[in-house]
Amino acid sequence: MASSQKINIPQKPPMVMIDDLIRHEGPGTTTSLTIREDNLFVEGGVFTEPGIIENMAQTAAAGTGAELPTPGTPPPTGFIGAIKNLVINKLPKTGSRIETTVKVEHTVFNAVIIHGEIRLEEEIIAECEMKIFLIPA
Repeated sequence: MASSQKINIPQKPPMVMIDDLIRHEGPGTTTSLTIREDNLFVEGGVFTEPGIIENMAQTAAAGTGAELPTPGTPPPTGFIGAIKNLVINKLPKTGSRIETTVKVEHTVFNAVIIHGEIRLEEEIIAECEMKIFLIPA
C-alpha cells in the first residue's frame, strides 16, 4: 500500500491518535502522528504514556482496516488485553512527529499479538508486545 492512504479505524475524533497510514505490507503497518497541544494525551507539553500505548494500538487497527476486502467496510473494534515488556525511553514533545511500526507476530481466533515500536526521528522511544482482542463490526 502506498503512503498516505485513507485510515480505516473504529476510533473517532478526538480519540484518533494517528494522522497518516504510511505503509501496510504483510504483517507490518507504519503510521505517523504529529503531537499537537490539543491532543487528549498531552500534558505539560509532552505526549504521555497512555497516548503512546493508544498510538500503537491504533496503528494495529489501521493495519486491520487496510486488509478489509471491501472499501468502506467498518473495521472490527479492538480491545487491549495485555501489554508486555513495555519500554518507554522518551516522551515526545508537542510539535514532534513520531512514526509507529506494528508487526503482527501471531493471530489465534480473535486474538492478535503484535510488537510495536515508536520512533522519533531515528531513535526508538518506545516498544512493547500487545495482545489485542478483535470484535467484528
